[in-house]
Amino acid sequence: MRILKLTLEGLPHFKNNLDIDFVAQQRVDDEDKEKLFNIFSNIYLNPALSFIGINAAGKTTILRVISFAINLLDNEPLNNIPSRELFDDLDDKQNVIFTSFFYHNDIIYKLRTSIAKKTNTIDGSSKLLIDDEMLWAKNIHKVKTKKSIYNFTGSELTMIRSSDEKYLMEDVSITVALNKEQNTGFFLYDMSEFTDHNMLNVLGSYPKEILTFLDPSIEYLTCEPDEKKVDIRLKFYGRDEIILNSPLSLNQYLSSGTIKGLSVFMGAVFAFLEGGYLIVDELENHFNKEIVATLIRLFMSKKINKNGAILIFSTHYSELLDEFERNDSIFIVKNKGGITAENLSNILKRNDIKKSEIYDSDFLEGTVPSYETYIA
Repeated sequence: MRILKLTLEGLPHFKNNLDIDFVAQQRVDDEDKEKLFNIFSNIYLNPALSFIGINAAGKTTILRVISFAINLLDNEPLNNIPSRELFDDLDDKQNVIFTSFFYHNDIIYKLRTSIAKKTNTIDGSSKLLIDDEMLWAKNIHKVKTKKSIYNFTGSELTMIRSSDEKYLMEDVSITVALNKEQNTGFFLYDMSEFTDHNMLNVLGSYPKEILTFLDPSIEYLTCEPDEKKVDIRLKFYGRDEIILNSPLSLNQYLSSGTIKGLSVFMGAVFAFLEGGYLIVDELENHFNKEIVATLIRLFMSKKINKNGAILIFSTHYSELLDEFERNDSIFIVKNKGGITAENLSNILKRNDIKKSEIYDSDFLEGTVPSYETYIA
């Protein structure tokens, strides 16, 4: 399953509808084809999407929306999804609508999901439910241009949510039947929950290549669950083995960059294997620029990223934008009367202009703190 586009409407945080297109919007030449993932015909996906903006612009909120949508498509019950807190400000009379376009086996699907919140009048607790949902499908031979990907006029309505369905939970998408039939789904490794807590969140034996890249002094590191604790064995070259029983103890021996790097790069390995999605909030935290740039380049390398995995990240670091040769991989996030995310290709048509300089100059408006606030 490949996500093509996600649209959100009705969430109070946003000024307008949120529209995130995973399909490369700009012209794709022969050189670009070496870094993009072709799904059919002349339709390509960007292997990395960046969301950049100043503090409190709404970058984290957008990543949570994307994470929620992927979990919904993968049939996770809405009330079990960590980012369900997005709906805390919703009242019982409001509906949020997710429209998801995705692709599998020569078929493009459109799923429209209406989500509501139901509050218990007795104890004040609330839960999310899907009160309306429809799924359309069309063969890729009907797609002649990029614009026609999302035109489902006259397409077959293959599934509709019915109130009398006995075996479908009220907070699980109807795509559960499609995913079971096709024996597929969406792989997501979401690190956004660990943004404020830098700790090792992947257990196992870490590849020598990743350890050496992050810290050449490490000979080996293994973390294996053992009943209620974790058996951690760490050894540096020329020193005795260190045995620990809590991932937090590693902070005494490893740098913050090494700890975050192990989680992020292992997440990338999982995404590469599954052709899935890796979400990282504030990617530059604890890293130097070259380590971050390396991660982005790995996703853009077809030799490594063979299955079309996609890195989705937020950043304050404008220099990272220069790792992208294409503008359609970048979303500019602002928060003025509500959160907006605009694809850079809609603002800047040329790819050959240095993106960090455009961003830092405030040519895009609202990408740096205002002069007035600085003076104040």
